Amino acid sequence: MPENIKQLLQRWSRTSDDSRLPSRVRDSIRQQQESSEILIGWIQLGVVLTFAVLYTIAPKTFTEQAEFAPVPWALGAYFVFTVLRLALAHSGRLPDWMLYVSVVVDMLLLLGLIWSFHIQYMQPASFYLKTPTLLYVFIFIALRALRFQARFVLLAGTVAAVGWLVMVWYVISVDPTDPMITRDYVEYLTSNSVLLGAEFDKIISIMMVTAILAVAIARARRLLIRSVVDSSAAQDLSRFVPTEVVRRVRSSEQPVQAGQGEVREATILFTDIEGFTSISESMSPQQLIATLNEYFSVVVEPIERYAGVINQFQGDAILATFNLPEALRDHAANAVRAAIEIQAALKNRLFGDGITLSSRIGINSGTCVGGLVGTGDRLGYTVHGDNVNLAARLEQLNKEYGTRVLISESTCQLAGWTRFPFKRICEVRVRGRQTSTVVYTVPAT
Repeated sequence: MPENIKQLLQRWSRTSDDSRLPSRVRDSIRQQQESSEILIGWIQLGVVLTFAVLYTIAPKTFTEQAEFAPVPWALGAYFVFTVLRLALAHSGRLPDWMLYVSVVVDMLLLLGLIWSFHIQYMQPASFYLKTPTLLYVFIFIALRALRFQARFVLLAGTVAAVGWLVMVWYVISVDPTDPMITRDYVEYLTSNSVLLGAEFDKIISIMMVTAILAVAIARARRLLIRSVVDSSAAQDLSRFVPTEVVRRVRSSEQPVQAGQGEVREATILFTDIEGFTSISESMSPQQLIATLNEYFSVVVEPIERYAGVINQFQGDAILATFNLPEALRDHAANAVRAAIEIQAALKNRLFGDGITLSSRIGINSGTCVGGLVGTGDRLGYTVHGDNVNLAARLEQLNKEYGTRVLISESTCQLAGWTRFPFKRICEVRVRGRQTSTVVYTVPAT
């Protein structure tokens, strides 16, 4: 076997082998295929109804006293099969073997309908070879491309090609004394004669269209699998970085790289568990993780409800931003609301084996830079700036003043002095800053 053909077959076999894919990827592809089968069923139902309408309005050349009209029977059988298949597809109970049977039955019913035309219209068998209904064969083959599996396209094309070959053989053999074969193209077009070259052209066309579609579907399926894998990975990775960052990465025309970011006014909320180091000493690693996850679920809920973005989980601490990377008009007030509700949610809540947890919160507003940092191989999204550091310092100062929430004056101004019961604590110069900062607190509801 030539090496290039062998490589092509190996590539196709790898493409069709879904067992190597993760189960969630296989499930996603299966859902796409099930929806495709429903679409195929509805299109086929439209086709059979179109046949019925055309048959009804078309003038009939046969007499009303004819004993048998096969077209209505063929259309009826096709309609019943299509409805049954569509019902199974909608219920998700369409087995694999039924898919193969469906391809064969669909094509055989169509060819049977075409074959019945010469009986319906009381003409020689060669009459049906010239019907334009043959064009629906290509529609039925193309329908199988919606499932993104080349084998169904190949099966439909093979059945169509073999079926048409059988129908040609039937025409030339039904009357041994008059096979009706001609080599005159004009006679072929103006009579019931059979031009074998024309019929072989039809078969070759069916096979060529089938082969081209099969190759296209094999290539498209690789792209589909890659797309599903990438989408699934992106969905999982979006849990590690803000959703807005994920959207920007997806829509970016240039590859992402370290240093990409933006400078914007934002409100930073920094929260930490009070005394968690001593609390964690009495826990097993499993209990510690379970307690932290339970605590995070309680704290993160109000932050996200007020459109805050979780940037980092640092041990038992959370760094959240409002208005960065996602624009938020009332960012300072939303951060204060989230802090108030966090305190209220933790007030009477028990975690783990019945322990209570208290959170210290620092909030500050000002210009920050948010962007991607790291190396060419590994990046992470974070926010930087003096205003971020101040929020972290305010969280730590809660220990000195016996408070739960400390808010900078800039945040109070942006949030609105009359909207919250701010209480002035003091003016303090935090470590690492040259200027003093007036800080406030706000009680929990």
